[in-house]
Amino acid sequence: MASRRDKAVETITNERVSAIIRTDNQSIASEAMAAAVEGGIRVVEFTCTTPGVLELISQFSRIEGVLVGAGTVMTTEQAAEAVSAGASFLVSPITDPVIIDVAHALHVAVIPGAYTPTEMEEAHRLGADFIKVFPEPAGGAGFIRALRGPLPHHRLFPTAGPTPDSFIEYLDAGCAGVGFVRSLFLPEDLDAGRFGAIQDRASGIIQKLASWRVR
Repeated sequence: MASRRDKAVETITNERVSAIIRTDNQSIASEAMAAAVEGGIRVVEFTCTTPGVLELISQFSRIEGVLVGAGTVMTTEQAAEAVSAGASFLVSPITDPVIIDVAHALHVAVIPGAYTPTEMEEAHRLGADFIKVFPEPAGGAGFIRALRGPLPHHRLFPTAGPTPDSFIEYLDAGCAGVGFVRSLFLPEDLDAGRFGAIQDRASGIIQKLASWRVR
């Protein structure tokens, strides 16, 4: 029987895209992410810097067909609390062996952040399920393509750089998937409560992804 971690890895691999919200308002985070889900995105991430993050994780983990993760995980306490609330994967901006070990012990997927080939290989050897390419690669999709040459075993998942307009380039370059933060949740849309625009943007992403799959 597949473990919670295995199921999360399988879902992320199949879905290819995730929505990541970072805001200082819990209500806005909830409505914005609901719009992304309504638009078709099925992998969602709430950063630990967002107020009410545990409530948000719990809320969305109860939606059938939606996989929920916690982002910006920096401590073992954050990891344990997020998993207890319903998170099936943990994301960190850095490669911390302690966080990776805790994720393994809690039987959830783990996506540490790395930028250089050395950092990525370390994350892989420590048991990362995917590698969050962070910060934004200066060479965009070309940077990913260059990495994939000597390091084809790395499952790269950039979350800074890909946009609704450019993310197919990253998938073509060999990314296992991509995450959308500000390019999906435009600050001006969040401020104005334009959640319909977020839903439309998410729907557009899913439509482009569907076209890419059948090319």
